[in-house]
Amino acid sequence: MALLIELAGHTFALEHDGPGSPQAADGGLILPPGRVALLHGLGDALFYRHGQNSWSPCGWRRLSEPPLRIANPQRRVTADDDVWDDPARHHSSAVAALDAGDGNVLLLGALGLGTARLSADRDTLAGWYEHGAQPWFAAYGPEDEVFAAYTRHLAERLGSSSRRAGNVWCSWYAYYETITEQQLAKDVDDLRGLPFDVVQVDDGWEQLVGDWQPNHKFPSGMKALADRIADAGMTPGLWLAPFIALPGSEFARQHPDLLLRDARGELVIAGHNWGGGYHALDLSRPAARDHLAELTHRVVHEWGFKYLKLDFINAGAVPGERAGGAEREQTYRDALALVREVAGDDVYLLGSGGILLPSLGIIDGLRSGPDVAPMWQNYASDDPSDAMARNAVVNAIHRLWQQPLAEVDPDVIYFRSRLNLLTDQQLAWLRDLADICRFRAVSDPPSWLTATELDDMTTYLSARPDVRRVGRYAYRVGGRVADFTAAITPAAQAYPIS
Repeated sequence: MALLIELAGHTFALEHDGPGSPQAADGGLILPPGRVALLHGLGDALFYRHGQNSWSPCGWRRLSEPPLRIANPQRRVTADDDVWDDPARHHSSAVAALDAGDGNVLLLGALGLGTARLSADRDTLAGWYEHGAQPWFAAYGPEDEVFAAYTRHLAERLGSSSRRAGNVWCSWYAYYETITEQQLAKDVDDLRGLPFDVVQVDDGWEQLVGDWQPNHKFPSGMKALADRIADAGMTPGLWLAPFIALPGSEFARQHPDLLLRDARGELVIAGHNWGGGYHALDLSRPAARDHLAELTHRVVHEWGFKYLKLDFINAGAVPGERAGGAEREQTYRDALALVREVAGDDVYLLGSGGILLPSLGIIDGLRSGPDVAPMWQNYASDDPSDAMARNAVVNAIHRLWQQPLAEVDPDVIYFRSRLNLLTDQQLAWLRDLADICRFRAVSDPPSWLTATELDDMTTYLSARPDVRRVGRYAYRVGGRVADFTAAITPAAQAYPIS
């Protein structure tokens, strides 16, 4: 059906194949479920691409420019929705927007599950669902207003979280997988009395990804470590990747029937890390869900970890043949809901690799970009999902509109000079962004810091500056302007600041 619609005094042509007609709603229109297409008339506008998961690139690109995407096919399987990749067409996941440069933005966003996809060219902004049909939200107006209206509709339909992590110390960017019980015991003692709320033990404690028992480096067990963190006055946190297993894990060898397979019956490669591909659990199977429930109960109720970083969880929604033809985003959401049910409402759940819509109302915080690193740019890589500080900043800035739905985690900030290649300006961008997100994480062991660096970290973590957005890439933080334009578009002029 084709018809004309009006959004904030601007007329657009709409074509849709679903039942019903557009309905007026808070800030815009609810469009019928199914496939929709807007003849936008905005010409060579800027296109907002929203990445499928935490690491997928987000940002604005002119429609006449090449699409923002991950070119490396192996990396794309890990860090985006590879099935919909298109090197010649601008694509987005869940929501997209067009900016013609007159101060107004046209937004089209999905309001339900079913793997919503969008695409745009100089004439049309289109949206559809891979599976089933759900409504859409369309709005036209100032960028802040249309995105804020969209978050209100998402919160109403899918939920939101107001739980806050506080200041987090994590082990990853100091030790990576080389963590030991002995070293972490020393760090916990050194962190006692500093303004941290959480100590999160990252990858390196487990026997193997998929086999979630402590390895030989943790002879006292994980409960003893959690108790030590709690005794120091902080919440024990733990890294898990509960939706995946490495091919060499005992779980994969003993339970191949619980791993996701494709239409040919072959095991799905859900992504690449740890030197090779990894498998996804088939979370549509009751036995896989039983395993997930048992793991969650053990980690939370037996060991005592009350902050869980759930990593690589996008693997729960990779394409595959699920029991009863289950839809992949709904399967992912059901699995997260099970984790929440078993863990309890007092446990903070941070999703890394998380997918926005099916995470809402369950996950408390979402990683907003690829891993940060103590270097701004990797000279050997132009992959927008690669681990580097600039990529982390760019992605987080373009996901800040999600703050009413879940905490936006921009990853860690640095205070150490040891093993650090970041300039003062780059360090300042990271710290200002963490203030804007209200999510502060640090990975510097206190023993690595000079007296001045330790004082700087303590002062920073104790402050709570007021934050206000004053431009697309500019914020007023504690009375001064933090402008990220040069970080995101180095050759561009700064956007106007009001």
